[in-house]
Amino acid sequence: MNIKANPIETIAESGIQLLDGETFDLDTLVLATGFDAMTGALLRINISGRNGIKLADEWVAGPKTYFGIAISGFPNMFIITGPGSPSVFTNMVTSIEQHVDWVADGITHLKETGKQTIEAELDAQENWTAHGNEIASKTIFYSAASWYVGANVEGKPRIFMPYIGGAHSYIEKLAEMTKDGYRGFALS
Repeated sequence: MNIKANPIETIAESGIQLLDGETFDLDTLVLATGFDAMTGALLRINISGRNGIKLADEWVAGPKTYFGIAISGFPNMFIITGPGSPSVFTNMVTSIEQHVDWVADGITHLKETGKQTIEAELDAQENWTAHGNEIASKTIFYSAASWYVGANVEGKPRIFMPYIGGAHSYIEKLAEMTKDGYRGFALS
């Protein structure tokens, strides 16, 4: 059944009727339409960063983050399992815990070093986004019309949003960056 070609005309107590008159009896009908994965919730908050820049303006061509955790121009703002992280390609609870632990350790590091802000550097963010796109471009996920690229939201830029390089590789890269003094972050 392709409801794009033959849309639902009527929802009745016993099921659905399509535009061409075909009917289907159903016990349950689940409607899950219109979700805006990876960025929708963040963009609806109307977040402002340094110098009043709006996240929606920063992401007009698609989301860019550093490790899916931070955004250049938005100091002390952390995203948990955001675009640029392996999030949806992992056990989400494990990824959420990993990110929360990293953020907590980062805040502790700031306090211990007398710093007050942490912000992704623009070059690091651009390089991380390019790295994620390079890996994704070698897969069918990159070109498929799926929510991974925002294809289910009219007008949304088509960019592969999750990091598909693997959770193990991601965690190693994040640990290396952290061990290297939070390389790619400006701390002040």
